[in-house]
Amino acid sequence: MDIKRVAINAVNETIVMTVVHMDYKGQVAKRINEKMPLATVKGFRKGAVPKDLVEKQYGKGIKKEEVKKVVDLALERFVQSERLNLLGTPLAKENEDLNWDAEELVFEFEIGLVPSFELDLEAKNDIVKYVVTADDKLIDGQVARIQKQFGNANPVEKVTADADIAGTFVNAENGIDNQTTFSLDVFKDKATADLFIGKEVGDVVTVNTKGLFQDDHQLMDYLKVGHDNVHDLAIDVDFTISAINVSEPAELNQELFDKLFGEGNVASLEDLKAKIKEDAESQFAQQADQKLLADVQEFLIENTKFDLPSEFLIKWLQTVGEKQLTPEEAIVEYARSERGLRFQLIEGKAMASSNIQITFEDLKAFTTNVIKQQMAQFGQTNPTDEEVQGIVARVLSNQEEVKRLSDQVVAAKLLDLFKEKANPTTKEVTYEEFIAASYGE
Repeated sequence: MDIKRVAINAVNETIVMTVVHMDYKGQVAKRINEKMPLATVKGFRKGAVPKDLVEKQYGKGIKKEEVKKVVDLALERFVQSERLNLLGTPLAKENEDLNWDAEELVFEFEIGLVPSFELDLEAKNDIVKYVVTADDKLIDGQVARIQKQFGNANPVEKVTADADIAGTFVNAENGIDNQTTFSLDVFKDKATADLFIGKEVGDVVTVNTKGLFQDDHQLMDYLKVGHDNVHDLAIDVDFTISAINVSEPAELNQELFDKLFGEGNVASLEDLKAKIKEDAESQFAQQADQKLLADVQEFLIENTKFDLPSEFLIKWLQTVGEKQLTPEEAIVEYARSERGLRFQLIEGKAMASSNIQITFEDLKAFTTNVIKQQMAQFGQTNPTDEEVQGIVARVLSNQEEVKRLSDQVVAAKLLDLFKEKANPTTKEVTYEEFIAASYGE
């Protein structure tokens, strides 16, 4: 057998394999002999068919099967021996004119190679690392929401300015059907709020989504509209009122503090505000890190130039998956996934060049922290190590969870690397300013 690589360009090659009779004849002869006792040919008893007739009836099919085995094994070993870093898997070139009786059988496979490129994590950039603070407005608003949430809700017959209104937003044509509760100060325009004043349970109020809320992103919460549509949506929606309540704010006392944060952890309004600020800024830090990672990804994708074997990958996409794609569908799928593939290659290069590795201890420590955070959200602020590690062990016994958590560990390690290497400019902002910077508004 002869096997060689033929370069087309830096990321595309063809593997050419020439198979001769000696590569498969022994196995074909063995299969023919095995077939002899089982062969059935009209005019002969089972097991008494002459060998030449068995070869005539079954030989070509057996030969094709054995050649395929030889080719598949040789291809796998060649890829390994050549240490080829492939994108996708080799694609056999169709050859309908192949003469199976020829002494030499030639097979060709297209392959796409991982490109070689330089990665400069320290390149000059305008990336910003946001430090998001909880200002007095946000903290006071959260205190008011706590008092309202844990206060006494008293049902009333008609909507008043300080009422909480429950009901359902509906627009059948646009697939909107969402139950929600709001107070009238959520609306951007007082005229919209006034439409609800004096209404009763069962009444329907029609509003338009354009400029409905102070922030268009609130459509995502109250109407379950996707982010891509929030700025362009200008449709009428019907809100059917199902309940009207006026809340009597809860008293800010030790009983409420203990209920919220555990006994003795908060003892005053000042402690409450400090706790709100701490918790909020911890959440903001996670969001800021996500934005930083996304911004670094965008920068690296745009500024790290390399070619991909795009035509090969579009062909390959048509052969994988449960449903075969048409050429047109494969082009769309490739366009959708190209940037992700580019960053996957950049990510791999960054990890290799910085010797970033994930150990089981890394994964276990990360999972332990995640479990503790989740337990705290459900009021279990002081779980025992035994409780936590029992949950961690169960989580890490699930391969899908291991993959998901491993990806998060990689992201965290890369984020630390990018913070160090990319040297982003640090900027302190309020949460409102951060949202504006995040969505370009």
